[in-house]
Amino acid sequence: MSEYKPKPMLTAQAALDLLLGAARPVAAVDSVPTLAANGRVLARAQSSDMNVPARDNTQMDGYAVRAADCAGAAAALPVSQRIAAGHVGEPLQPGTAARIFTGALIPEGADAVVMQEQCELLDGVVTVRHAPAPGEWIRRAGEDITAGSVILPAGTRLRSQELGLAASVGLAELPVWRKLRVAVFFTGDELTMPGQPLAPGAIYNSNRFTLRALLENLGCQISDYGIVPDSLDATRAVLREAAQAHDLIITSGGVSVGDEDHVKPAVEAEGRLNMWQIAIKPGKPLAFGEVKDAFFIGLPGNPVSSFITFLMFVRPFILRLQGVGDPAALAPKGYTLRADFHWPKADRRNEFLRARMNAGGGLDLFANQSSGVLTSTLWGDGVVDNPPGQTIAPGDTVRFIPFSELLH
Repeated sequence: MSEYKPKPMLTAQAALDLLLGAARPVAAVDSVPTLAANGRVLARAQSSDMNVPARDNTQMDGYAVRAADCAGAAAALPVSQRIAAGHVGEPLQPGTAARIFTGALIPEGADAVVMQEQCELLDGVVTVRHAPAPGEWIRRAGEDITAGSVILPAGTRLRSQELGLAASVGLAELPVWRKLRVAVFFTGDELTMPGQPLAPGAIYNSNRFTLRALLENLGCQISDYGIVPDSLDATRAVLREAAQAHDLIITSGGVSVGDEDHVKPAVEAEGRLNMWQIAIKPGKPLAFGEVKDAFFIGLPGNPVSSFITFLMFVRPFILRLQGVGDPAALAPKGYTLRADFHWPKADRRNEFLRARMNAGGGLDLFANQSSGVLTSTLWGDGVVDNPPGQTIAPGDTVRFIPFSELLH
């Protein structure tokens, strides 16, 4: 009889590649007001039909002048007019200056602005104590955006910066991919909701709160099926219902190999499982598959495992489903930092160690790296992405991924 050899687990990168390769972005497009488009993903590239700025204007409060009139050490020029932002001045006559305020259009004939701190006004005459170069303190028309240029490519996830840019060229509405419809449920007879009495052996369902908040941060439309009893029939019934009207089903718990772990067999009965167990710590039992036309991701039940696997795998998968196409926007940014801790025991899996930056610019490690210690996710600023088989000594450089790169 041949010896049974378990199938090798996928590496973290292979698992992520599988997820992203399988993702089918949503196809429907919504037109939404730019004011309401925060967090949405742009369906079509947007161009500007105008220059920004539209015309030359001043960067400073001061005086618009002809540079040639101020070549001397202290030119005295009559102030011929006052130009505020939103108003158009008269052509500037040679030998005169115009009082001008930030954002106001440069009058015809002027070719420089002298800031007010370098000028002295007395009886309608300004003494300019600076010889400006032509173009000084002038924003040129089109120096930010030129008419006809693409300002936002398709697949851009819209943040405050993108919305401000769209508004600056007059875009009142934007075409975005529709919101992703995500169903969630949680398995475990031991789970109890906060506010209810905690029976012996029971625990509060923290994952429901963590995962819903993470999905809300990503702008998903969430259907919460709550806590499902530990039975195969109940799990299959919820999977069937959730698959009818959702793009993605996410579960927490029940994906391991215990007698009461019913999610894996339920998915295999109602659909198919394309991936189960990956070589990471925490989060080994991560599962991926499909039920009818909906994708399925099963997260581990331990709270830190659930949190970490969501950030590292579910988040980029959701972004791809939402229409984000740029690989750089899907991958979290890692930073090379100094470890100020000792991690003497290498693991065969890719480890995500909760850590935080210290005052010296290095990293400290949370003392308890157990997958059930949720306080580590609050204490830490992020995770050390530690490759398989790697020990860490103080002074070594490591790859650090801040939570700030992962939570939105």
